Amino acid sequence: MNFELGSKYLSIQQQAREFAQSIEYLAVEADEMSEVHPDLLSALRQSGLSRLVVSAEFSGVSTTLDPVAICVVREILMATSCQADSLFAMQGIGSFALSIGGSEAQKRHWLPKIASAECLPAFALTEPGSGSDLKSITSELVTDGEGLLLNGSKSFISNAGVAAYYIVFARDDDGFSMVLVPADAKGISVTPTPDIIAPHVMGEVVFDQVRMAADARLGAAGDGLNLVLATLGVFRVSVAGAAVGLAQAALEEAVRHTRNRIQFGRPLNRLGPVAQMLADCWTEIEMARLITYRAAHLAGSDSAGNLHYSSMAKLGASEMASRVVDRCVQMMGRFGLIRDSKMGRLYRQARPMRIYEGASEVLRQGIAKKLNEEVQ
Repeated sequence: MNFELGSKYLSIQQQAREFAQSIEYLAVEADEMSEVHPDLLSALRQSGLSRLVVSAEFSGVSTTLDPVAICVVREILMATSCQADSLFAMQGIGSFALSIGGSEAQKRHWLPKIASAECLPAFALTEPGSGSDLKSITSELVTDGEGLLLNGSKSFISNAGVAAYYIVFARDDDGFSMVLVPADAKGISVTPTPDIIAPHVMGEVVFDQVRMAADARLGAAGDGLNLVLATLGVFRVSVAGAAVGLAQAALEEAVRHTRNRIQFGRPLNRLGPVAQMLADCWTEIEMARLITYRAAHLAGSDSAGNLHYSSMAKLGASEMASRVVDRCVQMMGRFGLIRDSKMGRLYRQARPMRIYEGASEVLRQGIAKKLNEEVQ
């Protein structure tokens, strides 16, 4: 078994690293914004990284989307800028259901624009009264003689207000469907989401009597939940990749600080408690990295069927990132508390990762259920 990245992934990693280096000077400004930073978006377009989330048939890179490649990129980008990571990730999260469930016409119209990052997508699941419990949503899709009619409210939606389209999860008779709604459709209104501790491009979206053609559904009526699970199977594990990158960046900041900071007549990194924290951080990061890339590999063959591995990777890596960043702040003392310092930004960005794309407690429940099914 070879645990090293092959040449294909090393090349992708280098491409991501070059992009991250090119936008590093924007990171503090972009990561404090609740709007898209125009220069950062322009750099993403020039990088070509968005081609990784679209198949070669529609101007992408590979025959099918490669979850390992997505993790490689997110690990690099999150270490530099959370907005860069989010913009890249959303190109995939907001298009995957389209890639696997859309009509030929839908894919030909939208996917090349996703590959070039000409347009930004949004994936509308969460509602004001529904978060982890997706089956409690109240948004509704109705079929009538003129096509489809959508009503409902979605909350904390990434890219809301800047997206070219929304992929919306809604009730559809006795089941659930996903529908692609162009952002300029009549009846859509967007208001800002309250600022969170790590600023993010988000909004609240209302769909009021939004009319669409009957072919706006992705897949058949009732396919919505399967499309959601397939999307989560690929992109939940990519959150683990981002968490590993964030933790690695925090550890490297702590190493540089403790190596040069002299206290009690010696560098901090030679004091017993600090050395122990450094060792624990590195060990936990490497453990998380291994399960992340294993889960990403499995997601590439069957994303929905291996969702429990994606959940384990996301749970383990996001919880690890919080522990690691907290230790690193402790090792750096007051220097870790400076608001716009690298460590200060990483500390704020780590906390939401344990909530979005599956809160830790919900993931544990699903993982335990799967375990009890597996053990006879």
